Amino acid sequence: MAKLKISKKISTALINSLGAGVVPRAGVEHIAVGREKELKSLLQNLDDIAEGVASFRFIIGNYGSGKSFLLQMVRNRAMEQGFVVADADLSSERRLAGTNNEGLATYRELMSRLATKTRPDGGALVSILEGWINKIQQEVVKETGMRPNDDGFDDQVEAKIREVVQYIEDLVHGFDFGSVIIAYWRGYRLDDDELKNAAMRWFRGEFSTKTEAKAALGVRVIIDDDSWYDYIKLFAKFVAEIGYKGLLVLLDEAVHIYQISTTVTREKNYNRLLAMFNDTMQCKAEHLGIVIGGTTRFLEDPNRGLFADQAWRRRTKESRFVTQAGVQEYLGPVIRLNPLSEEEILTLLQRLTEIHAVNFGYDEALTNRELKEFVQEIVNRLGAEALLTPGEIVRDFMSLLNIIHQNPGISFGELIHGSKFKPTAAGKDVDEDNAAEFSL
Repeated sequence: MAKLKISKKISTALINSLGAGVVPRAGVEHIAVGREKELKSLLQNLDDIAEGVASFRFIIGNYGSGKSFLLQMVRNRAMEQGFVVADADLSSERRLAGTNNEGLATYRELMSRLATKTRPDGGALVSILEGWINKIQQEVVKETGMRPNDDGFDDQVEAKIREVVQYIEDLVHGFDFGSVIIAYWRGYRLDDDELKNAAMRWFRGEFSTKTEAKAALGVRVIIDDDSWYDYIKLFAKFVAEIGYKGLLVLLDEAVHIYQISTTVTREKNYNRLLAMFNDTMQCKAEHLGIVIGGTTRFLEDPNRGLFADQAWRRRTKESRFVTQAGVQEYLGPVIRLNPLSEEEILTLLQRLTEIHAVNFGYDEALTNRELKEFVQEIVNRLGAEALLTPGEIVRDFMSLLNIIHQNPGISFGELIHGSKFKPTAAGKDVDEDNAAEFSL
């Protein structure tokens, strides 16, 4: 069998992330198992977004089923294909709407985590704008033969910038968005860091008053809790106009909306989500993809979930044909993550074993027979009816590999058959990180 080709940086990142119960940001393709159909469906959405269509998908599954992992997979693939990507975890401080700027907090998080192929770790807003300006400057040089210091060169560049701005000025808030782009260009042109920083602050939603924004930039509006989604649509249109395929927004941990105790606030968030859903499904947005990760209860709870609202229930409930046939539909708005099979879990463990061995430079210590024994021991202890999810297995398996590597005198059988090995099935009402834990 050919030896796995993986860099030390990636293998170390995978081992550290998985050992801590965290979804890795890089290298996830090395451990992708059993989600081929789901990923294929999401990648088809990327093709549609690149053509100017908008897309909205839910990824629904119980704790540990791989929602965050699948989001990370599509995030990485989108960047590779030339999309701008922004992702955020919802929380009690970051929602879609609220009474204390919780929606704006989500927008700010998304903008701080803007990522591209060349800036995969976030903070890509400046590089997006300056890369575009540099590209226009090169076009002017090529088309006119002028040099950057020649009289009239900057005017030629600004004319091209205004051509793009015109495409977005007709959209809601588009005129002010365009004005701030022009302000950034002028700061760039004049080497005026104060003006550039003011434009950045505006794009990131950091101005607290309209007066402050008008004094700094000459615009009469600011991005706030009510309008932030309009600016996401504008930004999607803008990045598509300047050469990217579009904008992909990934929001995980939607269970935090479900957990809002105040009915009015919870429904306000669901209504904002519905507006986003309708916008994309009716193609009122362009070059924009939105993917939401949430639990089954977030979707289906008849009292507090989306299903409590008839409008949501009508849009997201599985058709009777899917239920009757007992099959999975991958083209609808909801992708449900079913548990992996024992065979898929085994393949995952094989890959983890190989990555661990390559990283630490030793021959693989566990055989396939032992890996099957590990899976069987979990099934035996949890019960045959338990749903095997990756999150229930991976973290402790990484711990097991570490222990065996560091303590050659301890046998594999000793560890997994001992009374202290107590795998815990993931529940629907527990914290996701804790749901992934075992104890050894």
